[in-house]
Amino acid sequence: MSRLMCDRCLRPEVACICDFIVQVKNEIPIVVLQHPTEVKQSKGTLTLLAQSLTDCRIIVGEDFSNNSELNKILSHYGERAYLLYPHQLSQSIDKLELSKTTRSEHCLILLDATWKKAYRMFMLSINLQKMNKLELPQGIVGNYKIRKTSKDNALSTLEACCHALILLEGLKEAEGNKYHQLLDGFVKFNEFQLSFN
Repeated sequence: MSRLMCDRCLRPEVACICDFIVQVKNEIPIVVLQHPTEVKQSKGTLTLLAQSLTDCRIIVGEDFSNNSELNKILSHYGERAYLLYPHQLSQSIDKLELSKTTRSEHCLILLDATWKKAYRMFMLSINLQKMNKLELPQGIVGNYKIRKTSKDNALSTLEACCHALILLEGLKEAEGNKYHQLLDGFVKFNEFQLSFN
């Protein structure tokens, strides 16, 4: 007998995460490039992120060099498209100041994968290598407890995106801004996932 599935989050009803979804209007469009192995990963945070943000697009793949959907986006935004990826040429995101009136004219692209697979995606994708790159400042501590990594200060895709948007939209890190509602939902998502262990 097949399991009943939630129509919104597309997970089995017993593992539905809709209670943690918070509608957040992001000023800067988000594009997430998701590795194929993450699509059905129950511990992944992208579903929660994409269901919460008003402007978030997901493209699945590994080598995006000839991906027509991504290349159309890159052509549209040009130099105003940024890849959130730690690299020797990355600029700290808190050094980039975007005016309120032009934020929607920019685009932030993230990779959703393990560190090893994200590196492979980056190395395979010539278009990603050519992009302007941003990285989060040091000292942001994550709350992602359900997946392990050896990287210091590693963040989930949802956390990295929220912290990037907080900085790019000029919001205060203090509790109460619109992305903290989503980060609070993420903490509950963690606890919910751990309850299955």
